[in-house]
Amino acid sequence: MRLLHGPAKIHATFDDPNLVSRAGLVPVMALAQRAGLQELVAEHVRIGHRCGVNGHLKVPCLVAGMAAGADSIDDLDVLRHGAMAELFGGIRAPSTLGSFLRSFTWGNVRQLDAVARRFLASLAAEVPLLPGGEVLAFIDMDSMQKRVYGHAKQGAGFGHTKIQGKALLVRGLNTLAAVISTPLAAPVIAATRLRGGSAGSSRGAASLIAEAISTARQARCTGLLLVRIDSAYYSAAVLGAIRAAGACFSVTVPLHRKIRAAIASIPEDAWTPVTYPRAIWDEDQHRLISDAEVAEVPYTAFASKKSQAITARLIVRRVRDLNRKAAEGQDELFTAWRYHAVLTDSPFEMIQAEAQHRDHAVVEQVFADWNDGPLAHLPSGHFPANAAWLTLAAICHNLTRGAGTLAGPRHATARGATIRRDLIAVAARTARHGRGHITLHLPEGWHRDHEWMSLFEAACGPPAAPA
Repeated sequence: MRLLHGPAKIHATFDDPNLVSRAGLVPVMALAQRAGLQELVAEHVRIGHRCGVNGHLKVPCLVAGMAAGADSIDDLDVLRHGAMAELFGGIRAPSTLGSFLRSFTWGNVRQLDAVARRFLASLAAEVPLLPGGEVLAFIDMDSMQKRVYGHAKQGAGFGHTKIQGKALLVRGLNTLAAVISTPLAAPVIAATRLRGGSAGSSRGAASLIAEAISTARQARCTGLLLVRIDSAYYSAAVLGAIRAAGACFSVTVPLHRKIRAAIASIPEDAWTPVTYPRAIWDEDQHRLISDAEVAEVPYTAFASKKSQAITARLIVRRVRDLNRKAAEGQDELFTAWRYHAVLTDSPFEMIQAEAQHRDHAVVEQVFADWNDGPLAHLPSGHFPANAAWLTLAAICHNLTRGAGTLAGPRHATARGATIRRDLIAVAARTARHGRGHITLHLPEGWHRDHEWMSLFEAACGPPAAPA
């Protein structure tokens, strides 16, 4: 591709009041309005500070800015240009929105969390967000250490994280999140919690997973719920909360003495060879593996805590340990194995249950989406403001996921950046006609025009008939 005119003959000026650069916000915010975001904020969020007024207008403003690509408070100015004021009411300046965020207390953050959970349930009633949830749905919980800079960040501390497979201490704030997915649907966010940077992984995990299970039920996941978590959440409190909420669990187990004894009790003929159709990456040996052996044995966890003992299935996967010195002539005297153990009470057969647990990594896709979007920064020095920003990022993620679902199968599972690029960041010219009607003139030949119109007609058309 090349320019058809010389650079000296090309001129540019910002002078058209009828243009918008994010026309996709029209159907996206129409969907938010249909799911009752403003009403939920007005009902549940009560901020005492004078800057906390009109939350029912400011929260949608923040969500719209995030959907448009804002990852800091200053970036929210993307909403104030061209004909945006002709399409949307209640747009606020970034400084006003920043003051609004700083007016939050921790209690107000918890109120906003309640809005996020109810909004997801309402959105699921408008959009088929979680197809197959009436049969099986997964809840995955994990934490992310979000690096921050500057000395004024409240709650910042050093915590462990992995970067390119290496465990490092990183100064930041810790994000705990639980996501819901099905075998047919991409994950949506059920619950979030911002914690101090030095917080232990399991802090607050039991209450958050209980909230996530309740949210999943409200979001029409009426079938079997399977909670997948890693060894950081292997505790009687967390597993007890999962069982009390009526869900099943699948948790990675640390290889302590009792677990090793249980593995040693498995007879050699009980191991079942499995071959993975796609090789999986082994973090310990830094190589791809395509075969392993799997076995299971009953196991009682937390036996020393009589009232909290849990008996379930211990599913063990073993992989042949690579002999790194074989090339030097030091052959193996006997086969060495490395073991990965999972404790689960799911009803699925052994190999299927083990494969399902490895799909727990789907939560990392949500973290990647966040880091490539509104959570590229935690924008304030005020801890509750950052906690509110995290919850708003979760609302934005679920809203854009709903918009992608309405657009079609391609965008139903697409990354947030793809949805923003294809459906939201589309320029349009506005034209008024008739009795208050307005038409958006979009670029001819847009490569996702059919998907955009599907979203527009579904979000801005008459409500769908109840199922």
